[in-house]
Amino acid sequence: MLYPDASAWHAAPHKRVLVFGMSGLGKTYLAMLLRGAGSWFHYSIDYRIGTRHMGELIADNAMAEAMKVPFLRELLMTDSIYIGSNITFANLAPVATYLGKPGDPTKGGLQIDEYRKRQEQFRVAEIAALNDTPYFIERAERLYGYSNFICDTGGSICEWVDPLDDADPLMTLLSAHCLPVWIKGNAAHTQELIRRFDRDPKPMAYQPHFLTDCWSAYLSQTGNASDRVDPDSFIRWTYARALGHRQPRYEAMARWGVTLSADEVSSLKGEADFNALIATALERRA
Repeated sequence: MLYPDASAWHAAPHKRVLVFGMSGLGKTYLAMLLRGAGSWFHYSIDYRIGTRHMGELIADNAMAEAMKVPFLRELLMTDSIYIGSNITFANLAPVATYLGKPGDPTKGGLQIDEYRKRQEQFRVAEIAALNDTPYFIERAERLYGYSNFICDTGGSICEWVDPLDDADPLMTLLSAHCLPVWIKGNAAHTQELIRRFDRDPKPMAYQPHFLTDCWSAYLSQTGNASDRVDPDSFIRWTYARALGHRQPRYEAMARWGVTLSADEVSSLKGEADFNALIATALERRA
């Protein structure tokens, strides 16, 4: 590991971490906390996806919808207005909206083939954004003078790596430049995530074979045709299965770094607390 023990962590002039885990357990809270300390650069994978690797796709999709409205079409055709997404660290809705949900088009659903295409676009974009991490570490220090760096990953990072493979390209690259940190939830956190998702279901990215299995099982269980599936019902049904699918993958990824509990992260008040907690996690690992 980049920091083999607590002493190495405390002595390091450059502290670099990559946080991963289910969305909603504190990754972005931690990144914003450290960013607020003034000496940490916050690299958001989802923000990078939305502004760089999928920005044109998102804008073109919004443009296509706007062009269906005659009033807007005339203004767009004369370059009187333009369409763009306003992505921020706190508002990544344009990415989620583009990903969409499969099912009945009258309920806002996408045809399953279009949904699969966008899932693949997201997979390629997320891997590219993760591979950009070393560049942003160098850029953060060269341009802005940040000596410390936190990579705030999306919940789907575990879908694109094989954490049990010692030669996995992504894990090898990322762990060479950052300390991977798993923010681990417990059973109570899992139930709260499910309740939260049930109230406000959001698009997610899945491994292709996992999506195929879930889609087939849902159609079989409900008897619905593809174009009659309620999009929100499907992704609610899939969410708990996705949690179960991802948990062992996160756990396997943790062997490349250290583990913090979600409760430990939520109790942090500043940079000093975080540095102490990482040192404790390294000691626990030893």
